[in-house]
Formats: sequence, C-alpha cells, structure tokens
Amino acid sequence: MGLSSAAITTPSEALKFCIFDLRRGQHEGEELEKILFFFPADLPFPTQLSVIGLSEGLITFTRIFSPEAACEVIEAELHSHVFFEAEPDIWMVMVVAKNKETEAIWRIEALRSVLKEIHSLFIMFHGSIRVLLDKEPGGGLTRSHLFTFIMDYLNDFLMGNKFVLPNFRDSLKQRGTVQMLTVGREAAIEVQSLVGALDSCMGNTSGYSVILFQDLLVSTTLTPDDTTNLFSYATSRLTPRVLSSGRSSTWSYLRKGNAELASRSASIGSGLDGFRIVRPLQHGKWSKGKDGFLVTDIWGVEVGNLVPTTPTLWLQQTEHKMYLCAYQHKSLTIILLIPVTSMLNGEEGISMLKQQLLENASAKIVKVEEKLAKGWGGENAYHVKGYRYLLVDGDRNISRASPPGKVTTLTKESLLAINKVREDVDLEKSRGNGNNDDKDLEICIRAKNNAWVIARSTRGKELYIVLEKANETLLYASEAIEKFSDRYCNGAFSLD
Repeated sequence: MGLSSAAITTPSEALKFCIFDLRRGQHEGEELEKILFFFPADLPFPTQLSVIGLSEGLITFTRIFSPEAACEVIEAELHSHVFFEAEPDIWMVMVVAKNKETEAIWRIEALRSVLKEIHSLFIMFHGSIRVLLDKEPGGGLTRSHLFTFIMDYLNDFLMGNKFVLPNFRDSLKQRGTVQMLTVGREAAIEVQSLVGALDSCMGNTSGYSVILFQDLLVSTTLTPDDTTNLFSYATSRLTPRVLSSGRSSTWSYLRKGNAELASRSASIGSGLDGFRIVRPLQHGKWSKGKDGFLVTDIWGVEVGNLVPTTPTLWLQQTEHKMYLCAYQHKSLTIILLIPVTSMLNGEEGISMLKQQLLENASAKIVKVEEKLAKGWGGENAYHVKGYRYLLVDGDRNISRASPPGKVTTLTKESLLAINKVREDVDLEKSRGNGNNDDKDLEICIRAKNNAWVIARSTRGKELYIVLEKANETLLYASEAIEKFSDRYCNGAFSLD
C-alpha cells in the first residue's frame, strides 16, 4: 500500500479526510453526531462541520440530476473533492488541496481507489460500518475502530516526515488488484497437489487457502473480492519482504504538535472510550515463529499463558468470521482461513490444525517452494524489452505491470501523458456507469517527447503501453501493440 508520490509537508492544509453518516445529526444541536471520522483530528469542530456540510450539500445537489449515481468528484479552484459512498448514506470524502508543484498531479480515480481500499479492508477486519452503528447507536464503538484503523492505514503514506499522495508517477499501477505468478505445467501440478493437502488438513471445516510466492499470488480458493482484500493485507504486512524490512511506524512525525491526536493515540493500547481496539494494520507486529507459523499479539493473548490469540477476519461475500492462520517457508506464504463456528474448541483446534499441516503438508510445501524458486526470474521477470505497460483484468481483479524499476526510466513527459490517457479512459467508463465490457476503446497519442502512449480496452480488460523508442510512424506503434497483445495477452487486444 506504500506509494512513490509527490511530497506534501502540511497535511492539515493539503488533505482533509472525513467519514460521515447522513442518517445521523439531523436535528439542530446534534450535528456532531454525523461525524464518524475526521482527519486532521485537531481541526476545530466548526471547521470539520463546515467541510462535511459542504460535502453533504454537493451530494444533495448532484442527486437532483443523477439520483442513481451520486457525485464522484467536484473540482473547485483550490481543491479537488473526491467522494465515495461506502455504504448506503455513509460517505467517505477526501478534500485535496491543489498545489502549484508540478509533481502534485493526480488521477481522481486513483484517489477514489484509496477510499475503496480503506473501506474494503475495514470491513474485512471489523465488519460493516452500518452494522457497528446499529450495534452501538451512540457511535463510540464505530468512531474508535475507524480512528485507529485509518490512522494506521495512513501510516503507509508517510515518507520520513512528509505526507504523500498517489500521483502521475503511479500511472502504471492499479490499486485493488492482485498480481499473479506465472507457473509452468509441472509446477502447477505440484501447486494443485499442495492445495489438496491443505484442504485435507482443514478437514470438513469449509475453509479456504491462499498461496503466495514473494509478493505474487500463486493460488486461491477465495472469491475474487476476498482474494483482493487478503492479498492487499498480506503483501503489506505478512510476506517475507515485509517481515525482513523491520519497518516501524513513522506516524509520530505527523503527530508532532497535534495534542489531541497524540493524546487519543496514547490510549489505543487499552482501548478508546471503553472499547477494545484491534489494530491489524500496525507495522512491525507480525513475526515468524520457530515452527514457521506467523504470530502476532494484535488480537491479544490468552489469559494465563500469554500465547497470542489467533487473528480473525470477515469474508465479504459470505460474511463468515474466519480464523487466519499463516505459515511461511522461505519465499512461500500460505494462508488458511477457517470458519470460527467450525472450531468448537477454539485455540486448541487451531493448534491441532497447525500440527496437521506440519505433519501432512510440509514436504509438499518445500517441493512447491523449490519449484517456484527455480523458475522465478527475479524482480524483472515480467519486463518486456522496449515496453512499459499495465495490463488490467477488471473481471478477475488481476493486473500485471512493468517492474517499478523499469517504470522509473520513463521521462516525466511520458508519465504525464499516460496519466492523461488513463483519465480519459476513466471518464469513458464513468459515462457507462463502469460497465464498458461490450465497448471497445482505443486511445493513441504522441507525447511531447515523441513517445507513443496507447490505451486499449475490450471486454473488461485494459492495456496501457508507453513506447519511448518507437519509430516515427503510427503504423510502427500499432504493430508493436499487436505483437504485445498476441504474445502476452492471447490476442485479446488485437484489432483483427
């Protein structure tokens, strides 16, 4: 979830982020009730209410013209207002100050994807915001969970003492998707055998398994949405790369001088407003045990023996509460999700499951890791010489892109051009309410540095390519796209 982006050093001026409930605070004197989260938290309440009041007014006004599809963005002279209706009448709004710095150029849909990811991950660990509000109408429980969760999430956007936002340099990335590892036939057979062994270890519990190699997805038995959420969490908190980095929180930089925020943060360990707070997005809280299983005390410890409590999460589609059990061998990470209701003896049952995995699946795990490591081409495995690309399969929530190190070789002019092209595609998709599966789209432009920037969209798939060293003619660029489509996309983007 970390980003390489434009630095902004004054968060209170550069960014305001709020979540509010239109069903609350409808009477005079009760306006504060509608505020569920606000950043920066130390802004005076009249200022917070002013931001939310303006947002509410914009939502109400735009609904007059589009009742079924409320506003997504409002561009003002000094700010961009980015909207996302996370749940019915529960809105997330990001207000971003426009900056004269040339680096501060962003794509609105990229900012909306941040809001969507926050909500998806929050639901995975805490459940629906509306359900929490119904459970405790006073709102204290919901506010406590949102405050700690979002503050930990925003920690990923800190670079030193500077706050960052996704900008045009991230145009060949797609948040909210997974990146798959390509495996050969022989390795695929071994992976399938391992999945069967994992199913056997879970018995009749109706559990699920997810396998990752490095930061790439190898196998999943979850739905696409649940896979995306778990992949996002695993690649930012659980994989070997993350655990070996030893990253610690840098949020204190942003807290400096913010008395209210620091005061509230200090009380997190014992819970806010009397509620126990689980903080799954904390950095540096996961470690690998001697037996290979990942452990954390985020969910607390068992009374009497100080053994960490097994983490839990919620599946989006089934709304089932699941135990999360993660095992790691070298570059291979295996995640098992087991229904809480199927483990009548709780932690004892999880211990037995772990023992079964060690006894019955260890050999297969070692073999799969060896196979994948042998065939792994390194961080530049998916580099295609002469191309800088992004391939997105929206139906399956999958993307593949040029390695970040290769993207950094692009000139600023090329990156600005691809950012503009992506904005144009976003606009076309929004005009069709995001359902452009049957509409083919092609955009081809020549950037100021003479690079060709091309986008093609067809049947739920999108391809973006930058050709900086292409020939002068459009025909040459078109032929280069055809070759890429035929070789790497099974001809999905070919015009024939």
